[in-house]
Amino acid sequence: MYEADNSLIKSIPWIRNAQFDGTFIFGLLGLAVATGIIIAVEPSLFLPIFVIDLWFLGFHHVVATFTRLSFDSKSFNEHKLLVVGLLPVVAGVTVLVAWWLGIWAVITIYFYWQWWHYTRQSWGVSRVYRAKDPDALYEDGWLDKAIFYGIPVAGILHRSSEQHTVFLSQEFWSLPVPGAVATGASYAAVALLVFWLGRRLDAARSGRLAAVHTLYMLSHFLIFGLAYFVTRDIVLGWLMINIWHNGQYILFVWMYNNRRFRAGIDPDARLLSYISQPGRLWLYLLTCIAITGIFYWGVLRTIDWLFFTGLSVTIVMYQVINFYHYLVDSMIWKVRKPQVRSTLGLAA
Repeated sequence: MYEADNSLIKSIPWIRNAQFDGTFIFGLLGLAVATGIIIAVEPSLFLPIFVIDLWFLGFHHVVATFTRLSFDSKSFNEHKLLVVGLLPVVAGVTVLVAWWLGIWAVITIYFYWQWWHYTRQSWGVSRVYRAKDPDALYEDGWLDKAIFYGIPVAGILHRSSEQHTVFLSQEFWSLPVPGAVATGASYAAVALLVFWLGRRLDAARSGRLAAVHTLYMLSHFLIFGLAYFVTRDIVLGWLMINIWHNGQYILFVWMYNNRRFRAGIDPDARLLSYISQPGRLWLYLLTCIAITGIFYWGVLRTIDWLFFTGLSVTIVMYQVINFYHYLVDSMIWKVRKPQVRSTLGLAA
């Protein structure tokens, strides 16, 4: 009986395996929700949890991007323009915006861009889960996208309609969204969600339910709903979805590297291939955290100390890195790329 159950579990189209996917779908969601509950009960814990998120997830997940860009000569040569050419452009534009309009503009861009970045990352992950079970029953075209984006779009419209003026203790501008528009978008998103649930029930009855994809989609709807509707505090809502997003990215990049080097240690990428082997996720995490400390605490803090730049310039420097990360990710993680599909074991 145990062997039969184990065989059934292995036959499920996970993106890696039951343990990894369980952590990826339920563990990260649970961590984000638990964080929200803890801070709601004890607000004084926000700052230490926020700092932990920055150092062990936020900065770390940006560093994880560079394991795809420059940890080996092949990746560096493939993405050389992104590594050495894009960053100065992003820095120049960000500094110009801050100088011309003010820090509030940079903070505003960050708030809306991070929402889009988080949504797009989740969309990409959902495509991977979907591609793992091609025989299941799915929606296609505009309906598929409308269902997926319904809750996130309604969420950001709802948050904007609240007209917050401060975000992360900085001046902030909210898009002037009328309450009626936000309410209409919310009703539309709920209607699409109900329709999707009905379709999934039909798929289950016909034996064509994409079970793992469905679970992931439910986690997607839940985290965006909690972060933008249920949570009244704009910063707490952001922190919850930020934790979910950061953890998701770190695990996904490790899984990608693990599959890339599944044949063993690559002499041309010795460090990355070594820390990406099965059972070495802990070493991968420690390596990225060490690099995080060297760069964020060492380099950026040294610049800040040498030039006495102050809070405003420090904010700009950190947002330059965030914006650069957003642009790079939008280019290197497209699931339709043959190399990405092949590494993830997806059908052409």
